[in-house]
Amino acid sequence: MDNRELALMAGRILDDKKAVDITVIDIAEQSSFADFFVNATAGNARLLSALTDEVEDQLAKEGVIPKNIEGRPESGWILMDYGDIIVNVFLPEQREMYQIEKIWSDGKRVELRIEN
Repeated sequence: MDNRELALMAGRILDDKKAVDITVIDIAEQSSFADFFVNATAGNARLLSALTDEVEDQLAKEGVIPKNIEGRPESGWILMDYGDIIVNVFLPEQREMYQIEKIWSDGKRVELRIEN
């Protein structure tokens, strides 16, 4: 599985678990530390925890283990570092405050096709 497929898989996992405002951004040309950001919003701390647990569990089934996970649900932001893929799950207030998409606006948005 290449990095793009992995990022899209993480986005679909988040969508399946009811995350909202999911974006996948290709930052490979702008960054030396990662190729993709996957960003999503959770409605509350409990859902934030469930979302990140599900991403971790589902990607582990594919043999993909995070290098590091930072943050706690009560902090409003959890960052999952998969090397070339960074998954950020926020509560709405933290997502608005940090504005990752604005900071990385020169990255390419990747369409997340959701199959029903």
